[in-house]
Amino acid sequence: MIFMNYRDFLQKVIYRIIDPLIKAMIRLGFTPNLVTTLGFIGNVVATGFFVYAAYISQNVGQPGDGNIYIGWGGAIILFSGLFDMMDGRLARVGNMSSEFGALWDSTLDRYSELLTLFGICAYLFLNGWFWGGVITFLAMVGSVMVSYVRARAEGIGLECKVGLMQRPERVVVTALVAIAEGFADNVWWLVGGMALIALLANFTAFWRIAYCHRQMKGI
Repeated sequence: MIFMNYRDFLQKVIYRIIDPLIKAMIRLGFTPNLVTTLGFIGNVVATGFFVYAAYISQNVGQPGDGNIYIGWGGAIILFSGLFDMMDGRLARVGNMSSEFGALWDSTLDRYSELLTLFGICAYLFLNGWFWGGVITFLAMVGSVMVSYVRARAEGIGLECKVGLMQRPERVVVTALVAIAEGFADNVWWLVGGMALIALLANFTAFWRIAYCHRQMKGI
């Protein structure tokens, strides 16, 4: 509960900061779906940096030579994450909410996260970090299952937002460890971040299952 209150407080602070920008976007005619799409494109670009880093290490230089591109990819993910916050806020403030917009947002969120984690997975595998690649794949599984359990719960009328590693946390961790690797030139930053996501995302998925079970049983 304390964690959730902290997230709510942080969200309010961020909204207070970005609200002037949201109002400017409304005046310029931006739509939530456009903002969502721009954020997705940013994540595609980040994935391109990760894949190019893998290519550099395999075909041009030595393992680890692509670290700088990993750092740039992380910075782009962090920047693109702002769009993920702004699209929902824009929809509410500008009275532009729609069922399709919610579907579009959720769909591109899944694509964005899986693409970026795929890029990291490819980089680790091709640089000889086999277990790091496996861990990243488990992070991909966890990220999908966290969202899937919530969607299934909402489909049967249950609210399910509990957990330690929801999408905002996963995005921030992915971005920061990628940036850290770019600066430190140390793959352990990336592996450590992926291990954290793999552990806590899958834990969150099962936490949500248990939470829904208790709701169904009236506990």
